[in-house]
Amino acid sequence: MATFHFELVSPERLLFTGEVEAVVVPGIEGQFTVLKDHAPVMTVLKAGIVEIEETAAKKIRLFVRGGFADVADGGLTLLAEQAAPLEQFDSARLAAEIKNAEEDLADAKTEEAKKLAAEKLDQLNELKEAIAA
Repeated sequence: MATFHFELVSPERLLFTGEVEAVVVPGIEGQFTVLKDHAPVMTVLKAGIVEIEETAAKKIRLFVRGGFADVADGGLTLLAEQAAPLEQFDSARLAAEIKNAEEDLADAKTEEAKKLAAEKLDQLNELKEAIAA
């Protein structure tokens, strides 16, 4: 299969750079797969799993939360607000974070605070589902 250049960058570090065969991206309007010579597109990322296929036998899964995807002639670049390999997430810590987010939502006084708390809770639940998959 033909390859293309892919980079995944978060504010903390460069998580991946190299030639890949395919990348599944969690776009705001739904997941999409990028292959070599994909049409140019720029979209917002939603919280979810990026699946990187370096080869048919070597695949990497990372969690991203927010950011942008840019497909251009030079390949695919993901600029994620937050990103980390799935192996880095501790299920007990995640359960505690979900509990705290549920309490924050229940305690929110303003509509803006409720919205932010609900978004955080949704993102944590998406991560929990991704890890379980």
